[in-house]
Amino acid sequence: MGENKNFILFAVLSLFILMSYQYLYAGPKLEAQRQYEQQQRALAEDTIAPRADAPSITQPSIVQNTPATVTYEDAGSIALETSELSGSISLRGARLDDLLLKNHRVSQDADSPSIRLLVPLEEQKSYFVRYGWFAKGKDASFTPNDATVWSSSGNTLTPETPVTLSWTNPENVIFNLDISVDEQFMFSVRQSVINNSGSPIEVAPYGAIDRQGEPKTDGLYILHEGPIGVFNGTLEEIDYGDLEDDGDFETLSSVGGWMGITDKFWMTTMIPDQNTALNRARMIRRVDNNGVTYRVEYAENWQVAPAGGQSTSTSQLYAGAKIVGAIDDYAEQYNINLFDRTIDWGWFWFLTKPIFAAIHYLFLLTGNFGVAILLMTVILKLFLFPLANKSYVSMSHMKKAQPKIKALQERHGDDKAKMQQEMMALYKNEGINPMAGCLPLIPQMFIFFALYKVLYVTIEMRHQPFVGWIKDLSVADPLTPLNAFGLIPWDPPSVIAIGILPIMMGVSMYLMQKLNPQQATMDPMQQKIMNMLPLIFTFVMAQFSAGLVLYWTWNNILSIGQQWLIMRREEARTST
Repeated sequence: MGENKNFILFAVLSLFILMSYQYLYAGPKLEAQRQYEQQQRALAEDTIAPRADAPSITQPSIVQNTPATVTYEDAGSIALETSELSGSISLRGARLDDLLLKNHRVSQDADSPSIRLLVPLEEQKSYFVRYGWFAKGKDASFTPNDATVWSSSGNTLTPETPVTLSWTNPENVIFNLDISVDEQFMFSVRQSVINNSGSPIEVAPYGAIDRQGEPKTDGLYILHEGPIGVFNGTLEEIDYGDLEDDGDFETLSSVGGWMGITDKFWMTTMIPDQNTALNRARMIRRVDNNGVTYRVEYAENWQVAPAGGQSTSTSQLYAGAKIVGAIDDYAEQYNINLFDRTIDWGWFWFLTKPIFAAIHYLFLLTGNFGVAILLMTVILKLFLFPLANKSYVSMSHMKKAQPKIKALQERHGDDKAKMQQEMMALYKNEGINPMAGCLPLIPQMFIFFALYKVLYVTIEMRHQPFVGWIKDLSVADPLTPLNAFGLIPWDPPSVIAIGILPIMMGVSMYLMQKLNPQQATMDPMQQKIMNMLPLIFTFVMAQFSAGLVLYWTWNNILSIGQQWLIMRREEARTST
């Protein structure tokens, strides 16, 4: 009776977890995704109205030379155009503040606009990057600031045509920003000060990323979104809520490293020269009349620009999609420590990264991510074959011994201790390992979580089709029998909208249970509860990405075939 109570409690808890998952995770996640797509569509179509009042911002940062109040009239801009990016750099303030990702769209709709990563200061939800200097012992007019109007050597920045922005202060000191961009997402910024003032000056170059408003995130602990950086070889992931609850993050010294703001699939990351010592780096949150603003900023150490001479500093800026191959190539090219962690591989990175590499390689061979997942599942099954083989052999022995087990249960049903003793002796004589059925599940669960991480955080599978109705493996299976597979114009609630793949997964899970001889030895109540598990998992998995459900379903089918063949082989061997 006590075991029945435990199983009933397990069933109740399982249903509670299911309902909590649907209402606390699946529903909010879908709503957040809809809001995100609406926001991106509005940004890309430039439908956001400018703020009614002229921007008046106070900049409590390492940059002490920005006036408290400035008015930002249009001073023109430099066009930006590459195979991946389009946008502009504002000549007022030298801000990279308008950036579209040409090859990444908000949704799969034919008219869906491109993702808009950076947004001008004059608009709501502004998001921009700026480089500059501050000078020791000088007032704010000595160095350029947000209100400064720069001159440019050209009208368009492309991989073939870098540009130089220049500004000269009243003391005849020239500040130059030499900006170039490659064919992907990496900008190079060379900051130079030409000192024609007649006396030496000390300057410190800085870089800053400002983002107004807190963007919509999935709100899950499995993925970091927000300020991120590596300082002195240590990865720092600071959530938006952390800055509100715990205050600013600050480090007073670091050599090299990098810092920026990351989203699920996009990021803006500043990368100082990896041999350069930083004087200060911060991640901060500020609230003013215009709302909340997040800033990531750094300043290099003081450097002397002698009279008649100059000082220079070079850094990189990654602004774009978080493509694994591009990030790895840049990490090697510029020797950027832990740059691969801009993608949140999770605690099991030693599994997630190889699994991604294998799936991506298979994708390049086949041209279909779904086929790559199927092939990867076969490879994993072969890798785990010795463990599964031992498990299924033990199950075969268990099936053969079922009459003896039934006899023991009838003989010692009221004496639990005696029955347990006799069962252990029987297992030993028959070569049965009662834990063998669980052994394959342990590595499979680690692989499942690692694969879930891969399919969730890597952009490579975003908007990738499989076959037929599955147009995007990174989202839930959209085809459900509740609306006659799309023939009825009705979108059922997510809690009951079970797709075809999750149904197939539930059926395969049920068939696997029927092949397990241990279920035949359970009492009726235990069997009923075990029979509920495929249904529970069907509802839970319905909201997971189709790619993950595809893996789990195909893995079940392979396991059924493998289990059937091994157990049939063992029956034939023991019968001769």
